[in-house]
Amino acid sequence: MRRRAVLTATLLALSFLTPARADVTIGFVTSLSGPGSAIGIGYAKGIAAAYEYKSQMAGQKVRLIQLDDGSDPSAATRNARKLIEEEKVDVLIGTATVPSTVAMISVATELKVPMICISPIPPKPTSASDQWAITVPQSADLLVKIVADRMKRDGVKKVGYIGFSDGWGDLVYAGAKAAEQRGDLQVVTNERYARTDTSVTGQVLRIVAARPDAVLDGGSATQGALPLLALSERGFKGAIYGTGALVNPEFVRVGGKAAEGIKLSVGPVVVSEQLPDDHFAKKLSLEFRAAYERANKGPVTDQFSGLSFDAWRILDNAVERAIKISRPGETGFRTALRDAILSTHEFPGVHAVYNFKPGENYGVDERSLVIVQLVNGAWKYVP
Repeated sequence: MRRRAVLTATLLALSFLTPARADVTIGFVTSLSGPGSAIGIGYAKGIAAAYEYKSQMAGQKVRLIQLDDGSDPSAATRNARKLIEEEKVDVLIGTATVPSTVAMISVATELKVPMICISPIPPKPTSASDQWAITVPQSADLLVKIVADRMKRDGVKKVGYIGFSDGWGDLVYAGAKAAEQRGDLQVVTNERYARTDTSVTGQVLRIVAARPDAVLDGGSATQGALPLLALSERGFKGAIYGTGALVNPEFVRVGGKAAEGIKLSVGPVVVSEQLPDDHFAKKLSLEFRAAYERANKGPVTDQFSGLSFDAWRILDNAVERAIKISRPGETGFRTALRDAILSTHEFPGVHAVYNFKPGENYGVDERSLVIVQLVNGAWKYVP
């Protein structure tokens, strides 16, 4: 009896010495329905791959809560509040469209919860002194700069632009105008269409009339194929360029022959097997692909899944450092986690090498992008 009492006392003493376990609670929002689902589903598959790849952070179990925003900023706002106020999440990750992501950032900033965005957002936080969000993707400016560099190499001088009539379309157009200001090219049109439109005939007629050498497609996923189909119908013979937002199996299927030959600036994960062995992303990208196939029972077919995978790894790296200051569920953990995320330095992912700092939403450089071309329905690395 005495021995049992001593053992019990010893175990109690050890329990005070051993840090209590606490789940890291992650609120993940994406678009599983609505117009944004063409890319939102890819983000969800990427999170599934990330959880398969590593289901604990700093020795703590991960509690992952996923919600669908239906491609609606209002729903994204409600989801963010629910996750923070009811589920008590330590961090938010989301979402598939720019307007919904911006809506979530407002809630995260108000309630002081760190957020890792997986859609492009404006380059500067609203308040550098009260920043709670960073974003994983390459900025539209950088995406367009890399593709504009390729246009220049290809001899393109006049470019027609057509993109979505929303935040993403604005970001890509701003990138094109920045390239114009550098003297890389001349932008001769600014045509827009809604994600729900089924025809862009009028816009394409104006582009053809402007006689550009090439067209820059500022759409994404399935809807991004619409201008290519219309340009093909009108006999346009110039080159087509775009960004990694078009890397999607439905874009390839719907675009068909009209999409053949398009050149995009994309994250290296899209062509991981084709990268040189010494490329920073090759080994990790192959590990990501293996985890993706285990989690989703099929191969990677987009670039969006890699962004949510990188978001998970950035968070994991930050948790390792933040947990030395505070523990999940404690008052100071969210702040410690925010500070750790904002001090991420030279951290490699499948898309980029990440460096974040206060006052900047983006943390990637030109290492994060390669040029690919669609050849016979497959993406080929074009050094």
